[in-house]
Amino acid sequence: MTERRPYPSDLSDARWALIAPRLTAWRQARTDAGVSGRTPTHDLRDIFNAILYVNRTGIAWRYLPHDFPPHATVYGYFAAWSKEGIFTELNYQLTGLVRDHHGRTIQPT
Repeated sequence: MTERRPYPSDLSDARWALIAPRLTAWRQARTDAGVSGRTPTHDLRDIFNAILYVNRTGIAWRYLPHDFPPHATVYGYFAAWSKEGIFTELNYQLTGLVRDHHGRTIQPT
């Protein structure tokens, strides 16, 4: 991750550790398949933090602060993750972890 002052919407290290493996695997699968045609240059955590910043502040993509990756890149990842169900998958995974932590079955009845 690039060195910058954190925003209140940024993920903590512990929360990032929960979702990083899935996002890294997604990016590696696309790279291996040659989907984008070029090597990724931006940190996934910076991209995810930028998405959270837009979500929290409600700004337009073009108004992302300059210390995040370019708005077109961030939006491209957001659109791909939305289309491929990555956010839904992460939601189910994290909900399952919380349910397990509280001694409940991972899948709700």
